Order: sequence, then structure tokens, then C-alpha cells
Amino acid sequence: MALHVEGFFHPDSHTFSYVVHDPATRQAAVIDPVLDFDPDTGTTDTAPVQPLLAHVAGNGLDVRWLLETHAHADHISAARQLKSQWPRARLAMGKGIVEVQRTFAPRYALDMPTDGSQFDHLFDDGERFALGEISAEVIAVPGHTSDSVAYRIGDAVFTGDSLFMPDGGTARCDFPGGDAAVLYRSIQRLLALPDATRVFICHDYGPDGRPVANETTIGAQRAHNIHLHAGVSEAAFVATRQARDATLPEPKLMHPAVKANIQGGA
Repeated sequence: MALHVEGFFHPDSHTFSYVVHDPATRQAAVIDPVLDFDPDTGTTDTAPVQPLLAHVAGNGLDVRWLLETHAHADHISAARQLKSQWPRARLAMGKGIVEVQRTFAPRYALDMPTDGSQFDHLFDDGERFALGEISAEVIAVPGHTSDSVAYRIGDAVFTGDSLFMPDGGTARCDFPGGDAAVLYRSIQRLLALPDATRVFICHDYGPDGRPVANETTIGAQRAHNIHLHAGVSEAAFVATRQARDATLPEPKLMHPAVKANIQGGA
């Protein structure tokens, strides 16, 4: 049976979170969950995860994984909050988080371990795990950030910020640890997947006023991605990406988000 995917959109940060499950066993994973955050008061709110919690409860799902694609800079992760709901769920992300912690902890004068110990598990590139009877694989996709990973679960891949919808292109690469040439090479790994692979993205901004969307395919990305369709050279992509990044403002929640998310959402 195919992986079931349910998306939840957070309009303030333009973020899609996902609950995915194996229909045969009801084992589930939650990917990139979001909290509301008020920068004026420094307080969080769990309103964005209430529909997600209702979906899990209403479908009798057994959440085994809380998966982060990277340490986000535009929202606070709800993973730590959700772990209190499902104590046996494992909070996990790629091993690149250690490099990100070692970059940002000194910048923010954070007194914290920089060994990734805030997470229950750190994935190696290529590591495999199971979601019930459905196999899953971790694909390291650095470039947007040095800790970025994609999760290939059954016939679907969750790309984090590395790929957007085809008319949205790709993620910025101007944060510390970002590198447009590295992102180009990372995305080639994703574009080598079968054309029919379902692609679920983390952010959508509705370019040109279209309704927000979160699902496409590898075939559509290879044919139509505005930054990195088939035939675009690395040099051309890097030039496009760097020119675009030079125009982008810093995310308004970058500092509180990074401080929290490199600590697993603490």
C-alpha cells in the first residue's frame, strides 16, 4: 500500500508540515512541524499543531518519528512539544546539524552541547529506516544549509527547503554554511530519482498569485523547475541563485528560530 501523506499549511511562515503513515500498520512520522511565535513577547503557541494532533488521534496513528529536514530559520519547530505527546517517537535529523550547531552556538553565545545530543538520532547520508512496512532512506542535500536532508519514504520524497514547486525554483544559499554549487550537486541526486516519485515541498509562496501548493513530481521538477530544470549548468545555476539571494531580506524570525531549532526546538 502506498504511503499516506497529509499536509498542514502554516500561512505565517508559508510552511508545509506533514504527517505520513503506513496504512498497513498505522505507524507514522511527522515532518517539519511548526509553532506560532510572537517575537514581541518571545512566546510560542501550539495552534498550528492542533489539526495535526487531531489527524493523528482521529486516524489512530502510532507516531514513531519526528523528522526535521534542517534547522529552519523562518519558524520555531514544534518537534520538542510534540515529543511530549508521543514519548516513544524519536526526534531525528541529519548529522550535519553538528556543523550548524558549531557555527551558530558561538554567534549567539549559547551555552549548549554542539554534538547533536539534543536529538534522539542523527542520520547518516544514505541511512535507511522503516515506517511500518514502508522503507525509507535519508538523502543528504546540503547547500541551502549544511545540515539539509531529504526523506525518501516509499514513493514520496520530502525535500525540505532544497526544492520548491517548479515555478518557485530552489532555496536560498546565503546563510552561513550555504553554498549554491553544493546545492546544485545535491539536487542532481534528487532529480536522479524516478520521474513518478511524488515530491512534497516545505515552503510555497504562491508565485504570481496562484494558490499555494505542496505536491509535484521529480519528472515535473526535471522538466520545469525555473532554476534547475534539465540542461541548466552548475555555473548558470550558481549565477542565478547568487543574484537572487542578493535581493532577499533576512527572515524575520531567523535569530529566535535558529537559536531554538539547533537545540531541537527547545
